Amino acid sequence: QVQLVESGGGLVQAGGSLRLACAASGRTFSTYVMAWFRQAPGKEREFVAAISWTGGRTNYADSVKGRFTISRDNAKNTVYLQMNSLKPEDTAVYYCAADHGGIATIERGYTYWGQGTQVTVSS
Repeated sequence: QVQLVESGGGLVQAGGSLRLACAASGRTFSTYVMAWFRQAPGKEREFVAAISWTGGRTNYADSVKGRFTISRDNAKNTVYLQMNSLKPEDTAVYYCAADHGGIATIERGYTYWGQGTQVTVSS
């Protein structure tokens, strides 16, 4: 079992940057695939990015490719999402997720979820 706590959200102007962090409990963090999802008001939760347990493989939603970067530090039990060139449409609650399986782009591919952190991008 792993518990996930997100941080780093906030209010930023369009074109700005934010870095989200997700701290995981437990000693087996390095065996989990980690991902970020987001949910905008009135919309379903959607996949943003994922990273393999070694960090050697990543996957991104088309809407964030070239702007967002997912990374992990297994020594710190933390996964990050660096978000650059933010747009108003990136406004959402961002969730961290974890699973022992392979990289997935759908919600049911992940067993463990954090509570989310709000990101608001003003125009």
